[in-house]
Amino acid sequence: MFAHIFLNRLKCLLRDKETIFWTFAFPLALALFFYLALSNIGKGDAFQGIDIAVVNDSRYQEDQYFRTALEEASKGDDRLFNLTLATGDEAKRLLDDNSIKGYIIDGTPMELVVKESGIHQSIIKSFLDNYSQTFGAVETVLKSNPQKYQEVIESLKDRKNYIKEVSGAGGKPDIVVNFFYTLIAMACMYGSFFGMRETTDIQADISPLAARINIAPVHKLKAFLSSMCAALLIHFIEMLSLLAFVRYVLNIDFGPRAGLVLLTTIIGSIAGVFFGAFVSAVVKKSEGIKIAVLIGVSMLGSFLAGMMSTDIKYTISRNAPIISWINPVNLLTDAFYSLYYLDNLYRYALNIGVLSGFTVLFSALIYLIVRRRKYASL
Repeated sequence: MFAHIFLNRLKCLLRDKETIFWTFAFPLALALFFYLALSNIGKGDAFQGIDIAVVNDSRYQEDQYFRTALEEASKGDDRLFNLTLATGDEAKRLLDDNSIKGYIIDGTPMELVVKESGIHQSIIKSFLDNYSQTFGAVETVLKSNPQKYQEVIESLKDRKNYIKEVSGAGGKPDIVVNFFYTLIAMACMYGSFFGMRETTDIQADISPLAARINIAPVHKLKAFLSSMCAALLIHFIEMLSLLAFVRYVLNIDFGPRAGLVLLTTIIGSIAGVFFGAFVSAVVKKSEGIKIAVLIGVSMLGSFLAGMMSTDIKYTISRNAPIISWINPVNLLTDAFYSLYYLDNLYRYALNIGVLSGFTVLFSALIYLIVRRRKYASL
């Protein structure tokens, strides 16, 4: 009997073109639009040399050490500055025309002239401060102990770096991947349309089909579980197809943990289907009202998870973290990003654990609601 109901529900769901569109075709199209709109984001973020000028007067020409340091910082593809030599009037005109971020006047102390404050101006000042401190320290050492000249020079060539760069699990920080992870999480929650339909089709007071199912000589919960298995199978296949499209057609990186990515997608799919079944069991209104509730919850969850703007996700996490932990779309998005970037699985396990807890809760509530629902007449 299980196989009979399962196969027949499978056929019915596959004929539901509207649900197939929203759960499969729409996320695919949205992923393609995301790719076309976001593929070039971040490519212009590479550091570019800062445009500066230095007043080319006699003091600058006589200051061999500073002149050498500035010229070295202005060489190569990864140069810090794009240096222009100018007179005082020329430097002022370049600054007024916004052709440079600031100009330097050599002296004791050195003078940095800027038009406004910002990250570029801070970098220039940091460079000058670092040079002045280093030069002052060297000058003090040589005055007190000139024979240590060579030792001081060698120490300047071999500076120790006390900051160690540690890579994540293999992925590079990329703001774009979060949009696609949110999209996949939203598609998982769109499985709620399947769950809603399965619960709706056993509520005899909503449709004639549900009334006929209720008078069939089959236990209602057995029929419901058979139908849910059919819905889960279809949504699994849809989600795996979406995952393959995003990974191998759009080339969006998911990191090295492919097995856990698949597991996360499956858990997200189960959560979405059971969430839809739960909403359908709780909301005792028409199918249109239930669809509106599911769309509203899914889109609000996607918005709060950063689908429209990643700043929203971090604002919510910082100011109202409880919302992040009760938002299934955010839990899935965070789980995907944890697999992509973090080198340990603690954050991932926490997200999946909370999401699985919600799924178990939905399942228990569905069971309690459906098994007790009876009808005086059909």
